[in-house]
Amino acid sequence: MLDKLFQSSSFVYAVVFAAVTLSIYILISTLYKVTLETQENKRGEFEELKRFVSLPKLLSMRFSGLFLLGTVLVVILLLCGVENPFIYIPIGLVMSAIGWMAPLWYYRWKAAQRKELFEAKLLDFTMGLASGMRSGLGLPQALEATAKRIGEPMQEELQTVLREYRFGMELADALQRLNERMPSEDMSLLVTTIKLTTKTGGSLVEVMDKMVEMIRGRREFQERLKNMTAQGKFEAIAMSCAPVAAFFLLYFVDPDLMRPMVTTGMGWCGIGVVAVMITCGYLVIKKIVTIEV
Repeated sequence: MLDKLFQSSSFVYAVVFAAVTLSIYILISTLYKVTLETQENKRGEFEELKRFVSLPKLLSMRFSGLFLLGTVLVVILLLCGVENPFIYIPIGLVMSAIGWMAPLWYYRWKAAQRKELFEAKLLDFTMGLASGMRSGLGLPQALEATAKRIGEPMQEELQTVLREYRFGMELADALQRLNERMPSEDMSLLVTTIKLTTKTGGSLVEVMDKMVEMIRGRREFQERLKNMTAQGKFEAIAMSCAPVAAFFLLYFVDPDLMRPMVTTGMGWCGIGVVAVMITCGYLVIKKIVTIEV
């Protein structure tokens, strides 16, 4: 009876399935540990993301996206009737790479949004400090009064500064740590000005008034520059989306004409070339309209 069981095809399939599953599990576990150690060694690159997600959770999401997106693409290709097996490899690798990077892109986008909101409140922060000290408050008291009404995310960062100050850290050093957490040219100038004025004994109120004027002028210039380059950025997005929209429109109008694009190797090669050209064009236009000041 055991001989018949060992010789049956079901037993062979079960053994092969178990071996493949175990191999995949060992491979994924090893890759997970190695990648986690690598990210731990490069913790500085992910410092801005720790407010939103931990490194182990981010790594788990990246592995899930890698396998999920690749599997979904294979299913879609099977439903479309693609029979050439060599199409699955490059397309699967591309989609798996996108799934691997998508969680990282998302959390970096969230961090960039938070930093943008922080920088938008720098002018209000400087004006609050100047008004508080003009009314007779010291720098720590003006900082605390400003933190109560300025709103997030600046409020959270200022509360961290005040907490470090109450624990015995110098206020200038606490502000410097704030600049390291949320690097900004305006914030760097403000912190440097406060540190120098505190050491030399100058009038901090007058310095704050001049900083308000400077930050306001820089903000107005940046807004004008953003408005001037908005049309170029919109054109880059529109030109990149136009071929994709044309493909789906033609596929909807005449499926028989466009079906070879997704069912033959030559069609997928054409899609790959077009995707590379669109990406290069978008990056070139974005580089042209992006002006560093």
